[in-house]
Amino acid sequence: MIDGERGESGAPMTISRLLWRALAVLCVVLGLIGVVLPGLPTVPFLIAAAWAGGRGWPALERWLLAHPQIGPPIRRWRERGAVPRRAKWAASLMMSASAVLLSFTPAPLAVKVAVPLLMLAVAVWLWRRPE
Repeated sequence: MIDGERGESGAPMTISRLLWRALAVLCVVLGLIGVVLPGLPTVPFLIAAAWAGGRGWPALERWLLAHPQIGPPIRRWRERGAVPRRAKWAASLMMSASAVLLSFTPAPLAVKVAVPLLMLAVAVWLWRRPE
């Protein structure tokens, strides 16, 4: 317990609960940055925030799921693992651009091969998700 603090349910505030909350807040902040920073995804961070919130901050999870703009994509992911086609295209284009940029860096050859192969595996997995 942290100095006698209690959560919204009246349960003692544990270190574990505090860490889940910190992770949820970090994911929300990264998601908000992703709204204005091209290339940084928003929805995956908000999905992670709802997941972490469910473990340490149920009120935040409920708020995210009920939000009119960000709730539906989180619920679609939870219900059927769905990713919108537009998001698939955006992710694929960003990964392709990253692979091209990586080829112009002084990174070791192993990195120049392994990272694009990993991104290709992610793209294949992503395109196999329902829409």
